[in-house]
Amino acid sequence: MDFETIATFRARPRMDVAAVASELTSIGRWFYQQKWVLGTSGNFSAVLSREPFRMLITASGVHKGTMTPDNFLQVDSSGKAIGGKQHPSAEMLIHLTIISELNAGSILHTHSVWATILSEAHAVSGGIMMRGYEMLKGLSGIRTHEYEEWLPILENSQDYTELSKSLSLVLREKPDIHGFLLRNHGLYTWGSNIEEAKRHVEIFEFLLEVIGRRQTITSSIP
Repeated sequence: MDFETIATFRARPRMDVAAVASELTSIGRWFYQQKWVLGTSGNFSAVLSREPFRMLITASGVHKGTMTPDNFLQVDSSGKAIGGKQHPSAEMLIHLTIISELNAGSILHTHSVWATILSEAHAVSGGIMMRGYEMLKGLSGIRTHEYEEWLPILENSQDYTELSKSLSLVLREKPDIHGFLLRNHGLYTWGSNIEEAKRHVEIFEFLLEVIGRRQTITSSIP
């Protein structure tokens, strides 16, 4: 993918780094309390500026229950860290891909139990169709519970360059989706800003648990 295209977006005022880091830290700690990012799992990012491109992202190996604003660093459009001695999350390329393809302002990644279970259970179908749930109206642009949200499931890989290429194809084919799952891994979702991305995590995590529990109950009925 051509990450230089990120720099072509319309310039916007640069966000305050300390304020963004503090907001992402609070979200990370709250997600930890919900058991969506236990241990060092998960990663979060937000675009600070488009020209020059700067993204704030969690450093690698950070425990989300004890993280602080110092656990974030800035990267440019190529993923190169700007100053400091920390290394960005290994999944940084996924964040850059989502920003490049969808012009997202923030990406949040969780590793909940239900996302992990359902990403394996539905892998053969390539995704999960969510329909008929009132909570779908919490996703940006959705006004009715009758909406059908397709949540794709991508095969997990430690080759993030190839994974990012696969993700680009999915996002170009279905640019209106609000998230995706990595198989046996977790949920990625995004928003135009941090608050919207956080809301999308809440919606998806609720729906994944509902779907998972419903399937468990259904399968146990004689």
